[in-house]
Amino acid sequence: MELIPVADSAPTPVHALPALMRMTPPELQALIAEAHQASHAGQPYIQMASVFMLNNQHEAAMQMQARALQHQRHYRIANPRTPTLRLLVIMGPGNMQDNTPIEFVLDGSDVQTDILFLLPGEAFPDTLPQHDVTFVALGESDKNAPLLALLADQMQRWPTPVINPPQAIPNGARDTCYALLQSIPGVRMAKTQRLQAGEMPEMDYPITIRPVDTQGGEGLQRISSAAELADYYAAQPALAYYAAQYVNYQSADGLYRKLRVVLIDGTPYICHMAIASHWMVHYLSAGMAESAAKRQEEQRMMEGFEHDFALRFRAPLQAIARALQLDYVTIDCTEDQDGCLLVFEADSRGIIHAADPVHIYPYKPAVMQKAFTAFTTLLRKRAGA
Repeated sequence: MELIPVADSAPTPVHALPALMRMTPPELQALIAEAHQASHAGQPYIQMASVFMLNNQHEAAMQMQARALQHQRHYRIANPRTPTLRLLVIMGPGNMQDNTPIEFVLDGSDVQTDILFLLPGEAFPDTLPQHDVTFVALGESDKNAPLLALLADQMQRWPTPVINPPQAIPNGARDTCYALLQSIPGVRMAKTQRLQAGEMPEMDYPITIRPVDTQGGEGLQRISSAAELADYYAAQPALAYYAAQYVNYQSADGLYRKLRVVLIDGTPYICHMAIASHWMVHYLSAGMAESAAKRQEEQRMMEGFEHDFALRFRAPLQAIARALQLDYVTIDCTEDQDGCLLVFEADSRGIIHAADPVHIYPYKPAVMQKAFTAFTTLLRKRAGA
């Protein structure tokens, strides 16, 4: 079978989110002015999309991105370093909840990163940008399912090694993930079902429920009865939902702890640990920046991860990587009251970064660099470099 042709191209580079986060307000203003004067058709729009995304202006960001993609589909991330490897990242329209935010992992590396967007309803491109290795950044979602199917159809013709093959991305769906992980020794994951509106779950109360294709606790609620569930459906209309058996993972001190771990080529690396007083734990709302005690505990966990948590759960974590068939996957997890690895979710979209203020989190950059180095090592290994 003939491989998909590749062709040299040199799109005008654009700044990724990590670079924008380091800019001062005057530098951002200058960048915006420069983007408006750019001759490269889609560049000013895609650059403005990133600026709006940085400022949590989702609607404006998506409008700018849509305009950019009307002009072109291929963009290159600006990099001051001389590249030694060419990476092609496949994305779809959307934000960091729709695609793996891989630019944070590659920030500061010597990898030339080209992004190729696929659009729903369009034919697959006739040619690809020149590259050495491919990373599929499309996340698992109903929205991305047609794009993943389109991409999977091209895999036999793909000209380079592929990290996170599109056929495996759907393994991150919450119900599919439960089915794949439930029988792994030492691993516990709450029973999870996909429900239609009005459908009753086949599990005991309490449960948690959220609309499909939501992240970050959006629409997530704990339900204690059928009557509460009926009220929830009325208040949160959606096409489908994920319901899961509620698991009490409260520690002896009354707090809840959740780790984000990334598995890269089967090896675990810790990215953060959130500690909160509420069962719905998210790092941004856990008050980590305001509590020196929480940060000290996170520091101990991060710096001792390789010789403690990762060592104790080595076999379960390796089994999870094999079951999901993903080369790069983030896992939100903790150790439960019985000493098992309790997995909340596992997919390729979870953000990992070293963008927290160093004066508050001085321990993070060195730990995170281990994961970043592991990813570039994986790229070179697969590319045969």
